[in-house]
Amino acid sequence: MSPEIITILFLIFAIVMFAMEKIPLPVTAMIVAVGLILTGVLEPSDAFGGFVDNNVLLFMAMFIVGAAFFETGMAQTVGGIITKFAKSERMLIAVIMILTGLMSGLLSNTGTAAVLIPVVIGLAIRSGFARSRLLLPLVFAAAMGGNLSLIGAPGNMFAQSALQDIGLSFGFFEYAKVGLPILIIGILYFCFFGYRLLPNRNDEQVDNDSVFNQKVNYSAVPAWKRFLALIILVTTVLAMIFEDTIGIPLHVSAWTGALILIATRVITEKSAIKSIDMGIILLFVGSLALARAIDQSGAGELIANTFIGVVGNEPSPYLLLFLILSLSSLMTNFMSNTATTALLVPISLSIAASIGADPRAVLMATVIGGSLAFATPIGMPANAMIYNIGGYRFIDYVKAGVPMILVAIIVSMILLPIFFPFYP
Repeated sequence: MSPEIITILFLIFAIVMFAMEKIPLPVTAMIVAVGLILTGVLEPSDAFGGFVDNNVLLFMAMFIVGAAFFETGMAQTVGGIITKFAKSERMLIAVIMILTGLMSGLLSNTGTAAVLIPVVIGLAIRSGFARSRLLLPLVFAAAMGGNLSLIGAPGNMFAQSALQDIGLSFGFFEYAKVGLPILIIGILYFCFFGYRLLPNRNDEQVDNDSVFNQKVNYSAVPAWKRFLALIILVTTVLAMIFEDTIGIPLHVSAWTGALILIATRVITEKSAIKSIDMGIILLFVGSLALARAIDQSGAGELIANTFIGVVGNEPSPYLLLFLILSLSSLMTNFMSNTATTALLVPISLSIAASIGADPRAVLMATVIGGSLAFATPIGMPANAMIYNIGGYRFIDYVKAGVPMILVAIIVSMILLPIFFPFYP
């Protein structure tokens, strides 16, 4: 059996097992990783390479930074300030999504979510609303906000790099022509309709061993610890924003902050280690192995070419646009948004060249579709980060995320032909 077919079978297995949740998601993900090794599709170093992936290292460190921000009581303090401006659950969802979306446009979407997760948990505690009602809108807004600028998501830069190779480029805020309307409509959607699809979990029954569920007397925390936790968080965020200027990768900035917090005893070594959710690490590592297999085995290209091939030699621009959006949005929920965009960008350029379409238009559709990672906990790192903390199940992402994907595709189908026509 060819590596492409073996990989596709593992992909189907992962989809079915993720949806049924008969065994924990991290276990399913690691079964896939090990299976890909045993069948010869991947080398062990490739299958387990996710343990040193930059995103994994980033949110391991941000778990620690977030836990310190939470344990010292600063998350609750900040949450109290925000709740003064948002008295109802829907107003709170709107505030969270606006703040997250705008930050995500200037900071990486993963970094933004990592920074704001402990703040939102503090908001949930202060407001009395279940965190499961607030964390999904947070990560959805982070994904949508990533399309406000060139630096909002890694996929944006993949497309930019490919365009520059052929003498073209996108402007810094050009993604926002489509990304900003999707963010605005997404916020309105969740405030008026989508909130009904959000799960309502009892926080006290969610992952009781989590640092974020411990009862702490914050009045006993020294003031210097509270302020240092805040200073480290703000400094880490600034370091992430100015990553290119200072030349320090996101995960290195995050680990610098985490290590300072441990060294100064703002958070104990035991609490720091406990804050790192190994279930999420294993889920992400296994998912990265599947993504790598889809890429290296040729399964991704086979799927993409088969899907696109149904349009014929002279496809309708609108049909092709719809298929590109549908394909990239489907793949991004099982491969990660970064891997999907990296895989589809060269394929999209080939499609543009073969039909004489504007490469910028085809790549913009690819990137927008690749950002719609709302329907699974593995579509982007932030989705995985909240899985246990929010007490979510796989189906929760499907119920809340699929309608949002459809809304985003409709908005894209309207705006992309206006701002980025295939045949200008």
